[in-house]
Amino acid sequence: MRTLEQTTDEILTLAATHFKVSRAELTPDDDFFKKLGIDSLQALDLLSRLENHFGVELPDYEIQGVTDFRTLASRIQSRL
Repeated sequence: MRTLEQTTDEILTLAATHFKVSRAELTPDDDFFKKLGIDSLQALDLLSRLENHFGVELPDYEIQGVTDFRTLASRIQSRL
């Protein structure tokens, strides 16, 4: 079973790869909208990729208002 730190690291790595930014630039507490320069549609694309990667489904009510990688990782971790 993954730890929260491992889940967070995987999310950061996947986001960096998908949005073509340096992994070193991303931290768990970053606001992914601001740090990646993405809009809500791109955030949904990222979420879909993360759901596929981790094999989970996140209901809208669980991710509404989530903007940082750490909280996103926590929500995904709770579904693993």
